[in-house]
Amino acid sequence: MLIEIFPNRWVVARVRSEPARSALPVPYVISDEMPPVEQVDGRFYTSKAKFRSVGRAHGLTEVGTEKLKPKQRASADPLAKLKRRETLKLAAEKFKAGYRVRTD
Repeated sequence: MLIEIFPNRWVVARVRSEPARSALPVPYVISDEMPPVEQVDGRFYTSKAKFRSVGRAHGLTEVGTEKLKPKQRASADPLAKLKRRETLKLAAEKFKAGYRVRTD
C-alpha cells in the first residue's frame, strides 16, 4: 500500500513499531561517587575515577578489569591435531574390525 506524503511523493506503508522505552522516568546512570575508600597512598577517595587512576599510577591491577592474554587452544597445535587424527583413525579401524569394549 502506498501513502502520499507530498504531492506526487509516495512511500510504501510499513508497520512501524514504537521505540523501546523504559518505565523509569530517567535513564539509569552509574555514578562516579562511592563511599570513602583508602588507596595505597593512604588517602581516602570518593571518586571511582580518581581511585582507579591512583592505583594505575602505582602499578596495581584492578581485579575484574584486567585484560587477559588470549589462551591458545590445544587443538590449534599441529602435532595435537595429527595425534588426534591418528587416534581416531585407529579407533575407526578397530571398530570396523569388530573390536568392542566390554562394559560388564
